[in-house]
Amino acid sequence: MSSALSRRKLLALAATSPFFAPYVKAADESATAPIRQGRLKQSVMGSVWGTLQLTLEERCEILSSLGFAGMDLPAEKDIPVLTNYGLAPALMTGTGTSFENGFVRRELHDQIEEATRAGIDMCARVGCKSLIGMPGERRGMSSEEGLANTVEIMKRIAPYAEEKGVYVCMEITNSKVAADNRTDQMFNNVFWGFDVCKEVGSPNIRIVYDFYHVQIMNGDVVRTLRDNLDKVCHIHVAGVPTRSQIDDTQELNHPFIARAIADMGYEGFVAHEWRPAPDQNPILSLATAFHIMEV
Repeated sequence: MSSALSRRKLLALAATSPFFAPYVKAADESATAPIRQGRLKQSVMGSVWGTLQLTLEERCEILSSLGFAGMDLPAEKDIPVLTNYGLAPALMTGTGTSFENGFVRRELHDQIEEATRAGIDMCARVGCKSLIGMPGERRGMSSEEGLANTVEIMKRIAPYAEEKGVYVCMEITNSKVAADNRTDQMFNNVFWGFDVCKEVGSPNIRIVYDFYHVQIMNGDVVRTLRDNLDKVCHIHVAGVPTRSQIDDTQELNHPFIARAIADMGYEGFVAHEWRPAPDQNPILSLATAFHIMEV
């Protein structure tokens, strides 16, 4: 346990959440099991902490106590801390790609392949199933050329990913919201990503299904996921249209979404990638959001 937080203090804070209060056992300082666990394995991206300044250990203590199962994008050196709190690395990075220069750039394929093989090895070492990379910016490139280039590098990567039991995945972004700074991304249509997966033909080449981006660009979010579940290895959720908390101030019905994902038999992680509202305590926001996605 960290000196700054204790289970008793954390649960006392969480007890002020109307959703979380019935589940709290604040008097039991010695309890070690998470409060609740459901059919979905929940994880978080760093955005959920807002401006809250906490150490990695403090974050892990909060997540474990609330019932979360993992954390997205930890560094390899951080894995022992996650393990101490019963958390898994849900998604890791290490493909040599970026939002600017990604899989679509044929001139970078040799170094991308080398970096991705190293990233796959890292995931295998720490027990993470999913390695994320980015297709990158168009910069005048057509969707068709970008598709062909991405399929080409993925076919080079896929055999090693299969050998090591790791998914190499791409995350859809949106090109509508200027504030997201992703207006020139190649992967701004979820079906483009599914087409990459189909063309490569490997069960280890998949996508990160981000409900925020899919709702903005494609809509029909639940049916689209259900029809293409075999091409998805990781899920992100956030409120639309503001990318804020997944509550009733946003347009998507996340309790329904959570039940639908669980009923599909999805076995990967569902990660929260929203930003807490400025007037909210991020810990209480996490407690509430966990409850919303807990089925």
